[in-house]
Amino acid sequence: MKSKTRLSLYYLATYLFFTGVGLLFAPQFSLKILLSTGHYENTFVQFTGAFMIALSVVVSQIIRHSVEVLYTTTLAVRIFFIVVIVWLYVQTHDPLFLVVLAVVALGVALTATSYMLDKRATK
Repeated sequence: MKSKTRLSLYYLATYLFFTGVGLLFAPQFSLKILLSTGHYENTFVQFTGAFMIALSVVVSQIIRHSVEVLYTTTLAVRIFFIVVIVWLYVQTHDPLFLVVLAVVALGVALTATSYMLDKRATK
């Protein structure tokens, strides 16, 4: 059982949920908190928030059911997101993407470290 990895996913589910709620119900305020300097239409920001809440539910189910086979998938998906976030920052120079990058990278570091520790403990 990969208990440390499972625990690290609570961070992912939590930031997805709370950021999603903020973007859905207070899009411009949330963008301001995230240090955004760009202009983003409320409708798209709210859609992004709804999508994040949905992802949070999926991650919560992975945690709830201890679906260990998907733990590495959560890492792969977030690494893909990191590449996209960096690309978007290079295009826009909006600090929002640096804030998001820091949050996602911390989660990847937590999960990757936990996964390696769990894997070492099972040998």
